[in-house]
Amino acid sequence: MITREEWRKARDKAAEVLDKAGVVITPDEKEGMEVADFGLGDLERTGLELVVYINTERYCAKELVLFPHQTCPEHRHPPIRGSPGKQETFRCRWGRVYLYIPGKRTENPHARPPKGREKYYTVFHETELGPGEQHTIPPDTLHWFQAGSGGAVVSEFSSTSIDETDVFTDPEIKRVTKVVE
Repeated sequence: MITREEWRKARDKAAEVLDKAGVVITPDEKEGMEVADFGLGDLERTGLELVVYINTERYCAKELVLFPHQTCPEHRHPPIRGSPGKQETFRCRWGRVYLYIPGKRTENPHARPPKGREKYYTVFHETELGPGEQHTIPPDTLHWFQAGSGGAVVSEFSSTSIDETDVFTDPEIKRVTKVVE
């Protein structure tokens, strides 16, 4: 849960990051930006700011903004409504992002799970993405990601996104953020 003021500050900060990255958004897109704290109330460490350009029954396009060392927690996109689950391609536009997926554990990874939540992070094969680099995540694949020290902007291109059906390793996660006055 975050306050309306916390949402405004995060939204404005994310809009500044997008501008710095050369990503233009409309006033309506800024106003409709999602600030996800995943129900943990620790937006600085666990969170994500999203601009959804389009999300139909066929495809989805978004911008993901991560502040320095901000983490999107471990999750997967399960099969739903007869589909195998969301497949997504992350393309780093600005900054640096560290993506973790199943595979051989990376020695000396760049990112660390948020303190106190380590037990909910189980995949540690690191893929590092800088501007212009991309990685596709198959449906129903555990993954998590974290921005580097300067933050990151990541474009997401995917099949339909039904975020409320995401399955998180951490049972305390609430995908839909509650904003209070």
